[in-house]
Amino acid sequence: MEAKIAQKGPYEVDLKEGVAVYWCACGKSGKQPFCDSSHQGSEFTPMEFIPEKSGVHFLCGCKRSHTKPMCDGTHLKL
Repeated sequence: MEAKIAQKGPYEVDLKEGVAVYWCACGKSGKQPFCDSSHQGSEFTPMEFIPEKSGVHFLCGCKRSHTKPMCDGTHLKL
């Protein structure tokens, strides 16, 4: 089963160094790109991401990146 495409582009988010966030892997969260537990009962689980530096990060919105949770441009091929 493939994850739902939440959007065909990255989410630009401001994150703090060392503070864990949970990236939605299923694509169903209403709080994209973060998990809201919409994956419950599915094969998907959120991915913990701990930024190494504070600032803007581009998290995958299509859920197909090869560098999850970071965007790698895969959405351009969908």
